[in-house]
Amino acid sequence: MTILDPLNHRDAALLRQGNAAELGAALQASRADTQATFAAWRRALPELALPLRDELNPPLWELGHIGWFEEFWLARNPERCLGLAADPQATRPDSLRPGGDALYNSSRVPHDRRWSLPLPSAQATLDDLARQREQTRALLGGIDPASRDDAALYFFRLALAHEDMHHEAALYMAQHLGLPITDARWQAPQLTMPREAITLAAGRWRLGWSGAGFAFDNELAAQEVALDGCEIDSRVLTWAEYLPFVDAGGYQQPAWWSEAGQQWLGRSRACAPRYLERAGSSWRQWRHGAWRALPADEPACHLTLHEAQAWCAWAGRRLPSEAEWERAALAAPQRFRHGDVWEWTASPFEPFAGFEPHPYRDYSAPWFGGSRQVLRGGSFMTQPRLRHPRYRNYFQPGRNDLPAGLRTCALQG
Repeated sequence: MTILDPLNHRDAALLRQGNAAELGAALQASRADTQATFAAWRRALPELALPLRDELNPPLWELGHIGWFEEFWLARNPERCLGLAADPQATRPDSLRPGGDALYNSSRVPHDRRWSLPLPSAQATLDDLARQREQTRALLGGIDPASRDDAALYFFRLALAHEDMHHEAALYMAQHLGLPITDARWQAPQLTMPREAITLAAGRWRLGWSGAGFAFDNELAAQEVALDGCEIDSRVLTWAEYLPFVDAGGYQQPAWWSEAGQQWLGRSRACAPRYLERAGSSWRQWRHGAWRALPADEPACHLTLHEAQAWCAWAGRRLPSEAEWERAALAAPQRFRHGDVWEWTASPFEPFAGFEPHPYRDYSAPWFGGSRQVLRGGSFMTQPRLRHPRYRNYFQPGRNDLPAGLRTCALQG
């Protein structure tokens, strides 16, 4: 049977369970992508000046924050070898960049203030990153290349995941601004295979991560959940499947929208998905700074949770819970394709029973409480290392700057 899943399983496993040598190579590859994408930003936007918007961050701040985070948790962390047992409040030496904490600590620097900070120049920021990375390389070089010690490697893995996350943010910020990103790896795929039903019987599922290796704190502690039988799509929706809802006037019919969805429509005045507009009898898409004919077999993306829910109501379908999604991804990997777009689920972002925050306290805990929704799977802008079937992403329901779409379940499931 052909495996449809574009996920490179080795890359996803490497981040979480790779040895020190593999981790070093991944850190080098991640930095190369960070620098290449930043170079594309500088070519398209030499002054690197952006308007102050909730969905954006100043590119120079993003770049400096990546290096600061790595230095803070590795070179400056006296308890880095303790892994999860490290005290996040342990006294640290000063950063290489004088005043770096006041510039780049995202926990203490409010979003809107980042536009008025005295940030170093682009070249100075790149020089900082190089020096910070040399520190990291020296620390990693002191570990046996074959070691898979979870405590010793924990903060190296965290730094890698963090940089990969910010790389994806740089890509969808570029899309927001219409900047050209030409690397073929970060382009939307074509989904020419049929959308088939995967049927799963009622049963119990162990939700979340367990066992050795790196995991994010919100994936723990793994727990068994009882699931009803489920009929779930083998892939996400394409534009050919989503746009009939728009063409039928779906954005003008309140019956398909939740109360929150109607409020979002009223605020946004949306009449179609973001980056799309009608071109005569067809549709076109704003991509890489230009309008293009919309490929019907690309995954529908840049959708809010409200749009995903409205399509489901119109089509007589529903979104899967994150437990149903995870079970299908791991129980039927040959048929369940994921990693094309982030996929909204029916589950609010909440801690699993027994949750304990990891040393990076602000990764998950501040965002629990029902204001964010779980997304699963990864997107064409996500580094393959992060496209893991147990990874929980989470965003506000009204966000549509990230490449998010939907997969659905039959109502009887």
